[in-house]
Amino acid sequence: MSIGSVLFDTKMDIFDIEDFDSLVYNVIKINLISGGKNVYRLFNTHNVRRVREAEGLWDFRTENGKYDGKLTVPSCWEMIPTLASYKGKAEYRRSFTLGGNVRLVFKGVSHTARVYVDGDFVSEHYNAYTEFHTDLSLSYGEHEIKVEVDNSYSEASALHVENDYYTYGGIIRPLLIEELGDGVINYVHFTTKQTSDGWSATVITEIESLSQEDATYTLRYTLDGKTYTEKNIAVPAGECVTVCREYTFDGVKDYSIEAPNLYTLCAELCCGEMVVDDLIDRVAFREIRVDGKKLLLNGKPLRLLGFNRHEDYNSLGSSVPLQAMMRDIALMKDAGANGIRTCHYPNDELFLDLCDEMGLFVWEEAHARGLEEKQMRNPNFLPQSLNCIDEMITYHYNHPSIFCWGILNECSSETEYGRYCYRTLFDRIISLDSSRPRTFASNKHFRDICFDLEEIVSANFYPGWYDFADLKAPDLMTKSLMEYAEKHESGNKPFIISEIGAGAIYGYRSETRCKWSEERQAEILDEQLSAVLANEDVTGVFIWQFADVRVDESWFSSRPKSMNNKGIVDTYRRKKLAFEVVKRHFCVK
Repeated sequence: MSIGSVLFDTKMDIFDIEDFDSLVYNVIKINLISGGKNVYRLFNTHNVRRVREAEGLWDFRTENGKYDGKLTVPSCWEMIPTLASYKGKAEYRRSFTLGGNVRLVFKGVSHTARVYVDGDFVSEHYNAYTEFHTDLSLSYGEHEIKVEVDNSYSEASALHVENDYYTYGGIIRPLLIEELGDGVINYVHFTTKQTSDGWSATVITEIESLSQEDATYTLRYTLDGKTYTEKNIAVPAGECVTVCREYTFDGVKDYSIEAPNLYTLCAELCCGEMVVDDLIDRVAFREIRVDGKKLLLNGKPLRLLGFNRHEDYNSLGSSVPLQAMMRDIALMKDAGANGIRTCHYPNDELFLDLCDEMGLFVWEEAHARGLEEKQMRNPNFLPQSLNCIDEMITYHYNHPSIFCWGILNECSSETEYGRYCYRTLFDRIISLDSSRPRTFASNKHFRDICFDLEEIVSANFYPGWYDFADLKAPDLMTKSLMEYAEKHESGNKPFIISEIGAGAIYGYRSETRCKWSEERQAEILDEQLSAVLANEDVTGVFIWQFADVRVDESWFSSRPKSMNNKGIVDTYRRKKLAFEVVKRHFCVK
């Protein structure tokens, strides 16, 4: 089904926003790029390397025998009625005709994957929300790919635990089959810096040899009609080589919320006169810096008004198609948002592409939420967390919409061991990317001992809902948190309210304005935002949350319908009364 056939059905109440024409233009452009088919990015990532998406029907069966039939890839297996709450193992099988050097690229498997080709084990991966790949050398012909998937909880899984959101099962994001030559570009990282004369950029490229012989290559970059060439790059057989160069760029346009100017960067790997591989990405010229209490975009103060958003869409689960992503962005922009926090894991890269194009700034977060010290002492916790950070930053580095990296939401930042974990993960981030600030969302408040480790201080609090329920003025809480940070030598930093809000069940109205009524949620959010946004020292606020999401049933006692109901829209994206309240506050110019 094409994008247009879904978004432009006149019977569907899809868009009710002022900048409708702009969004229609962008969706039409996406549809033309994709040829009306499902896409894994908003643009063509290769001209030389042959890539095909392994979407469609796969043979599928669960270990417990509840289902044995067909299932679409990508998708969550919870879409099958008999598997609506299935936790366990399942098996995907499908045959493809391929050969030579082949790379299988998995954008997301939830949450543990074991990959086999022709019955032989080839790779294993943990974490639903990060990309991984495996390289193969195959004879030409028909080959069977089998993927064993497990979404159950165990001691082997430190990050996927029973939580305030749901871990769906399946190959939830696209699977790509790439045909490679002997030399491969693994990634290109593009880091811009504003100078008095304009812009410069450091370009780091990793080249890998899949050959048994040494080779010498030329690397050619093209951007904005100009070409830059690096010659005589020696790559030993079977090894990786990194090339780092700095270039200056004249006449390019800045990237901003109002004008999200994007450029296409094409990297080509040449052997003699032949282009043997390529990698195309979109980049932008923008610089994020912290200066005292200010967060600066290209030297100008940036204030963020946004939402926390889970990848969870009614019956589709966490396997969200492009049309539904666009629907979310349309609603958030209608409410006046300019920022999104990807709670509590890296998001689908297709969604990040949309944010790049639509000028929405993103706090992307490594996977972890609400872990106690005992859970963080699981021997798998640090290795799995570090691997998540490595994959998140490696594959999402070039997205200009990402303004910071976050970690360990509401974990044990009040303990010494917790501090060791925060410091370890922050150190890994800065070793991979020193161009963006780091942060974490704390609910430990006056007990937190990790605020000094980050460039942006962030806090979650819910005055009038949970904590400080008798506090009628949220600004008092905000000021108190700032004073606490200052006492711990962390006060001269940007301060973001990473979560604030209240809950409501869609359609539940009450004259008494009791909790879980739409009236009560709207009233609390009105009080919270009135106070918080009046404080000029607040760099940003992210409402918890954009849409209601499913949670694990172990949370049932505090989550009606086993849902986290704090969305300003419900799981079907129907607006609650709070939507207009948020819009009134966010849209004040």
